[in-house]
Amino acid sequence: MSKTALIPIADGSEEIEAVTIIDVLRRAEISVTVASVSDDGALQITGSHGIQMVADCAIDDCQMRVFDLIAIPGGLPGAEHIAASAPLDKLLRKQAENQRLYGAICAAPQLVLESKGLLNKKIATGHPMFQLLPQAREVDSESRVVVDGNCVTSQGPGTALDFSLELVERLCGLVKREEVASGLVLTTSPAAYY
Repeated sequence: MSKTALIPIADGSEEIEAVTIIDVLRRAEISVTVASVSDDGALQITGSHGIQMVADCAIDDCQMRVFDLIAIPGGLPGAEHIAASAPLDKLLRKQAENQRLYGAICAAPQLVLESKGLLNKKIATGHPMFQLLPQAREVDSESRVVVDGNCVTSQGPGTALDFSLELVERLCGLVKREEVASGLVLTTSPAAYY
């Protein structure tokens, strides 16, 4: 059975993060549902840099579903809109209670997860401007991606690929992560200088 993931988006979501998460998870053959958290139920949102994105459904349509992963992009004011979503709040709390995987990147660890008590006693990270995480056991400001149990956090647009590949590994294993990374031509080789 295919793994499932929910990616909530809102006006002001960080486009690089949202699209990277969606794309990498789909490359791993994970069934991804992109849900708009707009109050009016609109599926089209405008990202933090003016790029239009269209969700598959409204967050209300996801209430009766169970996901293997909920991953939240950052961006402002997107992360604030996502944090204010009552339907997503219910889904996130149920996700954590049932020990299913959840994650956030950039401003979302602080504005979404921390605000809901979902980083309580966890080691986490976030964008350098959003590392005020008093409930966390520790803030790891050096690591690009931090995994603590069923919670994965990351720093920002520049770490979106690392974050997404870590989510693939958590859901599908190391072999699938390497398969997806290989297709993306990710290597650890240094740049060529001429």
